[in-house]
Amino acid sequence: MYTAIRALTLTLFVLSLGMTPFATAAPGQQNKMKACNEQANEKGFGEGKGEERKAFMKECLSAKPEKGGGGKGTQQNKMKTCNKEAGEKKLTGDERKKFMSDCLSN
Repeated sequence: MYTAIRALTLTLFVLSLGMTPFATAAPGQQNKMKACNEQANEKGFGEGKGEERKAFMKECLSAKPEKGGGGKGTQQNKMKTCNKEAGEKKLTGDERKKFMSDCLSN
């Protein structure tokens, strides 16, 4: 009986290890989609642009992340985007700090 329970536990553990890459890949893809959407909107490819937007999104989503820098470029891009949004909303002081904190943590 104990052998069957151990075998079942080991099997479930091994299966869960195999699923981990799929679970961790989703947030990265969601962040990439969000960033590409923001870039498309900044470049004037709004929701109504059809084929132009579709082509841009395809290229943006298929682009490989830049090597070297350990993700620093992504953080810098996020900082630029959040800073720009805070400027557009004309936030200052504590409101700006809170907005930047929330924006950078997403």
